[in-house]
Amino acid sequence: MERSEAEAIYAQRREPVVGVLLALSARLEAQDAQLAALAERVEELEQRLKRDSSNSSLPPSHDPPWLGKRGRSRGTGRKAGGQPGHVGHGRSLFPMERVTEAVDHWPQRCSCGHVFGEEEREPSGAPARHQVAELPPLAVQISEHPLQRLCCPDCGCTMRAELPVGVPRGCFGPKLEAAIAALTVRNRLSRRQLVELLEELFGCPIAVGTIDAIVTRTAETLESRPIAASSTCTA
Repeated sequence: MERSEAEAIYAQRREPVVGVLLALSARLEAQDAQLAALAERVEELEQRLKRDSSNSSLPPSHDPPWLGKRGRSRGTGRKAGGQPGHVGHGRSLFPMERVTEAVDHWPQRCSCGHVFGEEEREPSGAPARHQVAELPPLAVQISEHPLQRLCCPDCGCTMRAELPVGVPRGCFGPKLEAAIAALTVRNRLSRRQLVELLEELFGCPIAVGTIDAIVTRTAETLESRPIAASSTCTA
């Protein structure tokens, strides 16, 4: 092959190769510019994320959630808890007419070591009031009704007294039976729970069958009561 023929073949293939290289170079330059813009955007966003109420003029409400209270604190210098002059929100005291017992307590000794005597118990200011609400000892009241017996001097028969009107014929009074019925029906306590409650809280042993009888008797009493008809006004 002659030199001229070889140069002609090279010239025919060089032009497509150069075109491809130029296109690749232009694409790389565009990608470099895009990467530089993205890097600048990422840096800007990182700087924005670092801004909060402690290092910028942003209000605490714009702080990111992961900072928590630490990022919002500006260190006001105030102590924790209620500030001087702040109105407390403690439990209000019962009025004195509701107080059933008042027990005075006196200081035993001073911080300097002085021991107070009884002759020194003169109040130097209004006492600090502390109230305790407590349940009294709960127990059912047991009333006994001895039915006495007398021997008739005429015929010699022995007569026993009868229960007067107003004394329950059963072993439990109307208030206790009403409480048992209410706890069973309205408060939905089971028979076993009610047995334990009366025994532990009121010291009154009772059987499950007795509770059933009380509830049945209460229901029959309520059903037998007439329902008052509502009065209507006619023109």
